Amino acid sequence: MNASPRVLVIDDEAQIRRFLDIGLRAEGYEVLQAATAAEGLALAATREPDLVILDLGLPDRDGHEVLSELRQWSQVPVLMLSVRNTETEKVRTLDAGANDYVTKPFGIQELMARLRALLRDRAMAGAEEARPRYDDGRLGIDLARREVMLDGLPLSLTRKEYAVLALMLRHTGRVVTQQQLLREVWGASHLQDSQYLRIVIGKLRQKLGDDPAQPRWLKTEPGVGYRFVGRTD
Repeated sequence: MNASPRVLVIDDEAQIRRFLDIGLRAEGYEVLQAATAAEGLALAATREPDLVILDLGLPDRDGHEVLSELRQWSQVPVLMLSVRNTETEKVRTLDAGANDYVTKPFGIQELMARLRALLRDRAMAGAEEARPRYDDGRLGIDLARREVMLDGLPLSLTRKEYAVLALMLRHTGRVVTQQQLLREVWGASHLQDSQYLRIVIGKLRQKLGDDPAQPRWLKTEPGVGYRFVGRTD
């Protein structure tokens, strides 16, 4: 990653681009700007940004189409901006490969916090690919060995419990939608069986001693999915 992370802003509103340009540069980021989908995809291909902020409502193409094309050749973190704030839209966008979703209007501090989290997640993902392990002093997970330890003792998990936990760990910090979890753990024929997922998440929390009201590891994103937060405090 660059010494100064490079952020590509794809948004047709000049006011939003100026607002983000000022805020991002003040935080030390290098900023690229595009007002159209075509320009944004060209910059993404040639300038290799560390993160993309993408508006859903672009003049030449819908943001979903841009995201779909981008995902054919890049796993760069994408933070989606939109005035559309329904759960259905958020789920659709996250399922399509976006890493996070922020609705307009938004506060610059919240956006910066989400951006920093996505960049941290990307760095952690690179380390995770090299050695798929997690250890915060209490919970230890070694995907290569298929081992889960809690407070120094082996934790007995069912096959489905382990699969859900492993999938969430591989996407640490990122929302994993219910549809993605059901599709990858149970199969495409079980996309409507959300009760299966709720039961497994409940069992995982019980075994981990994870309070859903103040989660240490497994956070619920209401109506969307779940997030492995990996707190170390």
